[in-house]
Amino acid sequence: MDTTLGATLDPARRTTHDASQRLLDSSAALSYDPMTEVDWDAPLDPSHYGLNPEWSTLYGTRLWSEMTEQQRVTLTRHEVASIMSTGIWFEMILQQMVLRDQYCADYSRPDFQFALTEIADECRHSIMFARACQKMGISAYFPTRSSIQLGRGFKSLATAEVAYGGILVAEEVLDVMQRDWMRGEQVLPIVRTTSKIHVVEESRHMKFARQEMRERIEGAGPRRRQTSALVIAVAAHVIVSNMVNEKVYAAAGLDPARALAEAGANEHHKTLMRSSCAHLMEFLDELGLLTRPALAFYKRVSMV
Repeated sequence: MDTTLGATLDPARRTTHDASQRLLDSSAALSYDPMTEVDWDAPLDPSHYGLNPEWSTLYGTRLWSEMTEQQRVTLTRHEVASIMSTGIWFEMILQQMVLRDQYCADYSRPDFQFALTEIADECRHSIMFARACQKMGISAYFPTRSSIQLGRGFKSLATAEVAYGGILVAEEVLDVMQRDWMRGEQVLPIVRTTSKIHVVEESRHMKFARQEMRERIEGAGPRRRQTSALVIAVAAHVIVSNMVNEKVYAAAGLDPARALAEAGANEHHKTLMRSSCAHLMEFLDELGLLTRPALAFYKRVSMV
C-alpha cells in the first residue's frame, strides 16, 4: 500500500484509501476468468433446473402444482436467463456511471484503480451471462421500453450516492439469490459456477458501493437525502420489476395471463424477496435513505 499517500490524507479519506487498497489486493488474490472456470462444453442435464425451484416466481402456487416436471425445468431456465439478461442491462448502465464518476479523478488513488477493476469485472460478467444464456439456447430478454428509456436517463444523470445506490440495489438483490443457486444440487452446473464467480467478485463491488455512498452522503441536508432516497427507490423498482420477463411463462407452455396473476399473488416469492433485501434496507435506513416515499416504491416490488 502507498503509505506515503495515505499519511497525507485526512482521517475520512484515509479510511476510504485503505479500504479501496484492500479491495484491490483482494481482486489481485481472488478473481476468476469465466472463459476457463466454466465448463462451456459440458452437456446440459435435461433434469437440472435453471435456478433453485424455490426461487421460481410460481413456486408454491396452484399453477406450479399442475405443471409437469419438464415445464418446471423449462420455466426456471427461462427465469434465470431473464435475470441474467437484466443483469447485463444494468451492468452496462453501471459501467457508464462509474466511468463518468471517475473521469479525470486522481489516477494514483486506489479508489480510482478499483473502480476500473470493477468495470473490468462487469465486462467479464456480462459476457459470462450472455454465454450462459446462449448455452441454454435462450434468446435475450429485454426490459420494457419505458424502463430502457429510464435507464438511459439514469446512466447519464445519476451521480454520487444516487449512482452508487442504484448499483448497490442491483448487486444486493442478485447476491442473495445466487448464493442459494450456487449450492443447489438440482441446478445446472453452468448456473452454479457463474453464480459462484459473480458472488465472489460482486462482494467487493458491494463493499465499494457502500463505501462510496457513505462518503458521498456525509454532510448532506434533509432535502438532498429525501431526493436521493426517492431516486434510488425508483431505480430499485425498475430493476426488480424487470428481472423476470412475462414472456418466460409462454416459453414454458403456460397461460401467460394466469401465470402473471398467480406470480403476482405469490406470497412465498414475496417473502424470499423481502428476506433478500433485509440488509440492504438496514443500510439505506442507516444513511437516512429509507424515507416514506421511498418505502412506497420498495413495497410495490416486495423489497420490504
